[in-house]
Amino acid sequence: MNEAAINRTREPDIVLLTGGTGGAKLARGIAAVAGQERLAAIANTGDDIEIYGAYVSPDPDLVSFSLAGTIDERGWGLRGDSFVVMDALRELGVEVWFNLGDRDLAWCVQRARMLAQDVSPTAALARLNAAVGVRAQVLPMSDEPVRTWVRTGSAGWCGFQEFMIRERAAGIIEGLEFRGAEQARPSEQALAAIARAGTIIIGPSNPLASIAPILAVPGIHDALRDADAPIVAVSPIVDGHVLKGPTAAFMAFAALDCTADGVADFYGELLDGIVADEDVGRLPTLRTDTRMDDEDARARLAEQTLEFAAGLA
Repeated sequence: MNEAAINRTREPDIVLLTGGTGGAKLARGIAAVAGQERLAAIANTGDDIEIYGAYVSPDPDLVSFSLAGTIDERGWGLRGDSFVVMDALRELGVEVWFNLGDRDLAWCVQRARMLAQDVSPTAALARLNAAVGVRAQVLPMSDEPVRTWVRTGSAGWCGFQEFMIRERAAGIIEGLEFRGAEQARPSEQALAAIARAGTIIIGPSNPLASIAPILAVPGIHDALRDADAPIVAVSPIVDGHVLKGPTAAFMAFAALDCTADGVADFYGELLDGIVADEDVGRLPTLRTDTRMDDEDARARLAEQTLEFAAGLA
């Protein structure tokens, strides 16, 4: 039996904890070198928002679109999407501050319809992914609502999407809450994926805004700590800078250096190693170029990360 056939017959054994853009790129790379069937991506749902009659789950959807090969080059939305509905809403006097393409909107409306029929978020996303040929498991961190709220001196408390889009991620961050996390439970599928994992990777996503909501769901941190698999983080800091988003501002809020060392400090005892373009003295480090500008770079980083983790097992 060839390797492709073996991959089709096995349960996922690579778990990726992920937010949106960077994690979605790494998921694509892992799928390229190991096969989608081996991947279970547990994605942050703290950014979710209900708007325009749709249920939008940005981070899981970015991973799904990336795996389907349909993600826009901007890093969000669908390639070649139109915005006819958003334009029509504006003509009707609706304040359109959250822009969704037409096909993206259809995806999110269909999710809302399934949720209204008591389909779980995990099952709804599985059906959407099956419809577009995604064979990896893309798993919401919980089937219960958890929402990330951010406080700044200028805007006060606001939901994550309002902070990112309406406020343009401006201002000094003074507070961060994951509302509903204490009452939420991990999905059964997420816990099962962690339990059977041979490798666990924390993607190059914002540690505070994208990965911390996952770890805040009771049971996930303990499952990771008890997992019989090496846990490796890929640093989102490249050449001393953040490529996209307000990671630096969140790291400053948490009094962490915006370096690979700061990332390692945040994850603490969970990590067995880290992948970065700089050395981390207290952890086994794979020092390599962590940029993922194209398919070859994504596959190269994924392959190096998997080999590094295997050496730590």
